[in-house]
Amino acid sequence: MIPLGHYLIVSAMLFAIGTAGVFLRRNLITILLSIEIMLNAVNLSFVAFGRQFGSVDGQIIVFFVMTVAAAEAAVGLAIVIALFRHRESLNPDAFTSLKW
Repeated sequence: MIPLGHYLIVSAMLFAIGTAGVFLRRNLITILLSIEIMLNAVNLSFVAFGRQFGSVDGQIIVFFVMTVAAAEAAVGLAIVIALFRHRESLNPDAFTSLKW
């Protein structure tokens, strides 16, 4: 059986990759994908803790988080497409004021 620490290390690495993507990348779609990576890191932690303590609560929480993440991705992508159609750029610096 793989120890809990290994899952948490992988989760921390995924979260760090997602955080680096949010702070270092200059593309709205890449930033949105980095946020999804961070959510997957948290989901991995929930499942690992649920497995460690022998309950299904972690999996239930992950189910709800994935549902919210799917809705967030759909709304976020719709906003990104609308911004691209308006400014024809995906650089977040171009959207300092969101006035049409």
